[in-house]
Amino acid sequence: MKYNSMSRPMDLSHDLFPRVHPHIHAWMDVYGKNFLLWVGHKPQLIVTEPELIREILSNKDHAYPKMKVDTFAKKLIGDGLVMTEGEKWVKLRKLANQAFHAESLKDMVPAMIDSVETKLEKWRNNEEGKEIDVYEEFRHLTSEVISRTAFGSSYLEGKNIFEMLTLLGFFIFKNDSKIRFFKDRKYFRSADEIESDKIEKLLRETIMSIVKKREDGVKMGKTESYGSDFLGSLLKVHHDADIRNRITVDDVVDECKTFYLAGHETISSALTWTVFLLAIHSDWQDKARKEVIELFGQEKPKPECISKLRNITMIINETLRLYSPVTSLVRRVERQVKLGKITLPANMDVHIPIYALHCDQEVWGKDALSFKPERFAEGVAKATNYNTMAFLPFGFGPRTCVGLNFATNEVKIALSMILQRFRFTLSPNYVHSPFPVLTLRPQQGLLVLFDPL
Repeated sequence: MKYNSMSRPMDLSHDLFPRVHPHIHAWMDVYGKNFLLWVGHKPQLIVTEPELIREILSNKDHAYPKMKVDTFAKKLIGDGLVMTEGEKWVKLRKLANQAFHAESLKDMVPAMIDSVETKLEKWRNNEEGKEIDVYEEFRHLTSEVISRTAFGSSYLEGKNIFEMLTLLGFFIFKNDSKIRFFKDRKYFRSADEIESDKIEKLLRETIMSIVKKREDGVKMGKTESYGSDFLGSLLKVHHDADIRNRITVDDVVDECKTFYLAGHETISSALTWTVFLLAIHSDWQDKARKEVIELFGQEKPKPECISKLRNITMIINETLRLYSPVTSLVRRVERQVKLGKITLPANMDVHIPIYALHCDQEVWGKDALSFKPERFAEGVAKATNYNTMAFLPFGFGPRTCVGLNFATNEVKIALSMILQRFRFTLSPNYVHSPFPVLTLRPQQGLLVLFDPL
């Protein structure tokens, strides 16, 4: 069903639930909002009721930890912040919070602006009437920004890392529904597993070369500290005088992989689909441009004013609802637990399909599949008919994405600077094929025509 859904383009609609999760969409009509399915030998409960989702993601009784990742996902993100639990998670979350707190975000704005400015200057020199694939452009842009702000390096230095992470991501997508078989209590190893081992090894070596360069700077007296960015905070703890506070070198590598990946995949997806929607809805593009000009004129965005972009905030929220970068949330049942009226045994998974919630007409109204940013005019809490748990682009509860403010700041800055300089429309050659590989991306790119203002 998934293969058939993804094998052809769709019309220019925003009805992504039957495309991304065709099996869940079909089976909800038969079995209701919550039902059990089997992935090979593994039972999985599909949950789409907001109140039950709140209970799962709040995880007050620690009954719903992160799922245990398989071989491909393990190579991609290891045992970093996204997947780990307990004391280790508390330590890593604290480090991430420190690296992305309000003052640090403010210091990151100039690097974001410089990267966007360089990219837009290239667009301005583009041959007149030539379409631009903004998905590829945003992938490069967001890679550059996370490299500079979190790791003190350039896009060129991190280019191989992004390419290897993308390859591992495709292996996850390709093997998502495959069942692994045993022989004499050992797995058969597929060609994909063998190839992904090689990529993981090379990925680790590449990250370690960046780590070593930072460490050598301190050892040789070129710098007094490991730096104040995310990598610096990791190395500071890794070399802490108190051995009880330290994190291992494997932790450093896993966190680097996690933040390289999260710092560009989700943001490039969000930027891409926001531009797509504004290219279609010129009225909202004009409203957003007017707001940017009133606030900044033709000057660079000011950090203290970014939060005042009310229309753009509404547009971004509506984009994240219709085209959420993350398509599912999955948790594991740690022990027998009662979820609503359902008793769940240990060692099964609960799967939350985000588009089932984001497209639910009972929650969002009959216009749930329409682009209407005004539904967020009074914030997320009042956007739905009754429940904020139906809006989950960054998760919910203690595991809410730590990079939420970093991501929204970058999207607002890039979007503001684009609107200051260009009017844009969708190319007639664009083919609408949303495709979930790690995050939601346009399978055949997003072709856009830009007219300088």
